[in-house]
Amino acid sequence: MSKKILFINQEISPYVPESEMSMLGKMLPQLMQERGHEIRTFMPKWGTINERRGQLHEVIRLSGMNLIIDDTDHPLIIKCSSIPVSRITVYFIDNDDYFQKRRMEEDESGEEYTDNGERAIFFARGVLETMKKLRWTPDLIVCQGWMSAVVPLYVKTAYHEEPMFADAKVVTSLFTKQLKSDLGTKFKHCVEFRDAKASLLSEYSDDFDFLELGKLAIDYSDGIVEAGTEVNPSLMEYAKAKGLPIMSYPGAENYADAYDEFYSLILGTE
Repeated sequence: MSKKILFINQEISPYVPESEMSMLGKMLPQLMQERGHEIRTFMPKWGTINERRGQLHEVIRLSGMNLIIDDTDHPLIIKCSSIPVSRITVYFIDNDDYFQKRRMEEDESGEEYTDNGERAIFFARGVLETMKKLRWTPDLIVCQGWMSAVVPLYVKTAYHEEPMFADAKVVTSLFTKQLKSDLGTKFKHCVEFRDAKASLLSEYSDDFDFLELGKLAIDYSDGIVEAGTEVNPSLMEYAKAKGLPIMSYPGAENYADAYDEFYSLILGTE
């Protein structure tokens, strides 16, 4: 049965260097599209992405909204491009403060950005607001990478009454890559939006770090994928303790069947 799948990726090759995450970010949407599913794909417009080489262009009709985070307006800029060969369209979330002229999680000296939490919040809200403008209702939302970890919370709380997200299922894919520094004590305040109240995060550590971010994603997801070879074992144990459906690492090759079957399981369409 054909499904509408929204992929929210931290990394997609060839826009960023090849890694376990970026290659899956490229191949999985393509494989699902080849199986007859409808696809939409998002990622951050990291400052390291060469817009000319990647043939990115701004989508004026989707840009122009301001998102308020920590009482500050941040303009949302939407760009898009098509991956060569597969021709899958990728939408990029951009903003002068959070992404322009800035690398992924750390700067040129190897120091992680102190506002990584705010960047993840902006990315999550940017994707969901853009989806509303696109008027495309996903059956399944697949979150890959820590940058997408706030999305499950927002889908299940802040956007749960939006008709296009009300019935959507959320799958979080856990990878090896992790943040070394915490996101600071302001994260809970900054994440607050509509029904996504800071009080919902009272059980988590005040110093939000990679593990807390992973737990947050797991708590508001309908299924978990062990997408890397060395996923943090405590996060996997946490997911198992929650009783969620879990897909074990399927290997680096011939994984299309495993993902398709797991997505069908989550949607109840097996």
